[in-house]
Amino acid sequence: MKITRKINRFILTTILLAGTLSDGFGQSTLVSGNEWKNYGGSKGSSQYSSLNQIDSSNFKRLHIAWTWRSVEENITRTHPEIKSWVWESTPLMVEGVLYISTSLSQVAAIDAATGKTKWGYDPETWKNGTPSNNGFVHRGVAYWKDGKDERILLGTGDGYLIALNAVTGKPIATFGTDGRIDLTRGLGRTVERKLYGVSSAPIVCKDVVVVGTKVHDVPVTETMPPGAVRGFDVRTGKQVWKFNAIPQKGEFGNETWEGDSWKTVGSANVWAPISADDELGYVYLPFSTPSNDNYGGGRLGSGLFGESLVALDARTGKRIWHFQFVHHGLWDYDPPAAPNLIDINVNGKAIKAVAQVTKQGFVYVFDRVTGKPVWDIIERPVPQSTVPGERSSPTQPFPSRPAAIDRQGITENDLVDYTPALRDSALAILRNYNYGPLFTPPTLEKPTILMPGIAGGASWAGAAFDPETGMFYVPSNTIPYAVTLEKSKTPHIGYDGKTVAVETLNGIPLWKPPYGRLTAIDMHTGNHKWMTPMGDLSTSVPALKQYAQTPLGRSTRSHILLTRTLLFVAQEGSTQREEMGGGEAGEKSKSTELKFQVIDPGIVAYDKTNGKMIGKIDLPRNATAAPMTYMLNGKQYIAVTTGGANLAPELIVLCVD
Repeated sequence: MKITRKINRFILTTILLAGTLSDGFGQSTLVSGNEWKNYGGSKGSSQYSSLNQIDSSNFKRLHIAWTWRSVEENITRTHPEIKSWVWESTPLMVEGVLYISTSLSQVAAIDAATGKTKWGYDPETWKNGTPSNNGFVHRGVAYWKDGKDERILLGTGDGYLIALNAVTGKPIATFGTDGRIDLTRGLGRTVERKLYGVSSAPIVCKDVVVVGTKVHDVPVTETMPPGAVRGFDVRTGKQVWKFNAIPQKGEFGNETWEGDSWKTVGSANVWAPISADDELGYVYLPFSTPSNDNYGGGRLGSGLFGESLVALDARTGKRIWHFQFVHHGLWDYDPPAAPNLIDINVNGKAIKAVAQVTKQGFVYVFDRVTGKPVWDIIERPVPQSTVPGERSSPTQPFPSRPAAIDRQGITENDLVDYTPALRDSALAILRNYNYGPLFTPPTLEKPTILMPGIAGGASWAGAAFDPETGMFYVPSNTIPYAVTLEKSKTPHIGYDGKTVAVETLNGIPLWKPPYGRLTAIDMHTGNHKWMTPMGDLSTSVPALKQYAQTPLGRSTRSHILLTRTLLFVAQEGSTQREEMGGGEAGEKSKSTELKFQVIDPGIVAYDKTNGKMIGKIDLPRNATAAPMTYMLNGKQYIAVTTGGANLAPELIVLCVD
C-alpha cells in the first residue's frame, strides 16, 4: 500500500510539473529530454536539455564511448586540392539515430548507440568548386516528420535545398526536381553559383521550410547576390514566399536605400541559424550586413533590413515586426547566432520574448509577439565618418539592459598594466591606430580598432537559456580587429575594408583580461548574475605566464550546452587563415586555407548558479561546434564535433558508465 501511494504521488507530481512547464513555457523553448531534434535543441534555439544523469558527482567519469570519422575524408583523401573549413556541424538525434552534415555538405545517419554508419549522402557540392565566403563549411540539417514520412533537409554550400528520406538517405523524388531545388534561381537577379550558398541548417515551421544563405560580404562584382530568405512547401518543394532582405521598389523599407542602391547591393543575408515559434507560426531571422562591410558610400541610408532581426509569418512570409541593431553598418556587426526564444516574467508580467546576442556585445530582448523591447533601447549619438562619399548614421541603438557582455570600444584606461613599462609599450602601439568608443567608424588615415571585432563579442556559437530558472548564458570573446580602407578594384564600389589582427606585446594583448568570458544573466530582471573567464591565454603565451595569478580567459569561440544539472563549454583552438592565389573567381576571390592549432582541448563543466568550474574532460583536439546531448537505452551521451581543416574531422561521443 505504501509503495502504491508513493508511485501515485510520483505520477501526480510528474503530471503537475509537466503542466506547469507547459503553461509557463511554450513548446518552442523546451526540448524533449531524450532527443535533440533541432539544431539548437529546440526550435527556439535554447541549447538546453532537461537531462540530468551527468552531474557534478560523475562528470569527471565521462569518457569516450565511441568516435566517428567524417565521410568527407573519403573525398579529401583523393582530392587534396579541396580545403575544408573546421567541422562546425552539430548533429540531431531522433529515435536512436544521429543525423549530421559534413563540411562538404554531405549528410550521414549514424547509430546513436554504436557509432555505426547507417547511410551517407553526397550532393557532390565539391564538384562545383569552393563555395562562397568561408568555403567548405556546414553547420547542420533539419528534421521533419508526418506519420511515416520522415525527412532530412539541408542547404548546400553550392546553393541547393535538398530533401532526403530519413530512413534510407535517398532524395525525395517528389520534392522539387528529383529531391532538390536550385536556390540561385528566382531571386530577381542573375546569381553566380560561386558567390551563393548555404551553411546553416534550415528550419521547418507550419510545414514550410525556411532557408537563408551565405553570400560574399565584400563585392567582387558590381551587382551582388541578394540575401533574400524563402519559404518552401516541405512536401513538394514549391516556393511559398520570398522575403527581400533588400526591399525592392514599392516594398516596405525601400526608401532606406538611397538612389538605386537597392538594385545592385547584395548580401544582407541570413547566414546564421534561424529560430521558430510553432505556436505563433513565426520565424525569427537575423539579417547580416549589406555589402560592403566597412564602406557604405554606395548604399547611403539606414539600409533595412541589414543587421536586423525580422519576425515573419512562416506560412505567408509577411513581416510581423523588425528591429535594426545597426543603422548603415560599417563594422560587420552581423547578428551572428540564432535568436533565443525565451519565456520570462518581468515585473510580474509573463512575456514570450526573443533575445538576440550580437557581435558588438549586446543582448537585445523583445516581446516576440509584438516586437516591443522588453527594456528600453536608446538611440545614442556615435562618432561620425570622415571618409569621402560616406555618411554614417548619427545614432545607434543601445539597450538599457542587460548590460554589455564584453568590452566595447578602446580607451587608454583599457590598456594592459601589469607593469608601467608594459603599459607604456601598449600606449605606444595604440597611437598607431584610430580608436574610440563602440561604433567608431573606419578612416583612411589609420587602421581603426573595432572592439569587439568581427570575431569578438558573441559568435555563431550563440547562447543558452534555462527555461526553469530564466537564466541566460552567453560566451563571448574580447578580441578586436583593425580595419584599413583601400580603394576597391571592383568598379563603382569605392573602398574595401581590409581586416587584420591588432599588434600585441610579444603575444600579450594590448588590453586587460579577461580575453574570453562566460556571462550569466537573469532574464526576469535583465541583471548580470556572474561572469567567469573561459580558458587561459597564459597557457599558450609564455610572456603572460608571470602575470597570470588566475585564469585570464582565452579569446576564441566557445561552444555551449546547458542541461538541468550543468553548464558545458567547449573552446576551439587557434585558427590561422592563409590566402592562396588561383581561386575560381580570379584574384578577387582567392581561396583560403585554414590552419587549426590544438590548444588545451576539452569540455569544461560549470556550476550554473555561480560559474565555478566543476571539472574538465580532455579531448584529442578542440571542439569546433556546439555539443549536444541525448538519452538512449538509459544512458546519457554528449556528442561534439572536432577537427576539420588540417586536423582529423571526428565526432566524439562521451558517456558515464
